[in-house]
Amino acid sequence: MSASQALTHLVPLAKEVDDNKVTPGLLGFLIFAALAVGVWLLMKSMNRHMGRVTFKEAPLPGAEPRPEAGAEPKRS
Repeated sequence: MSASQALTHLVPLAKEVDDNKVTPGLLGFLIFAALAVGVWLLMKSMNRHMGRVTFKEAPLPGAEPRPEAGAEPKRS
């Protein structure tokens, strides 16, 4: 049986399905809910890991050092 013959046998079956009654069902909901929980857990873990990161930017070579926060500016 070729692929075109198999498709011609399936086309009448597809026409019998009522478009107003087709839903994803319980399995579709469970898969979607599992994906949503997985993404939420990944984002929670990412936030926790990003909170532990300490980053201090190195000054560019040849650039003037910036005064520290709270220090008085130098007057000429």
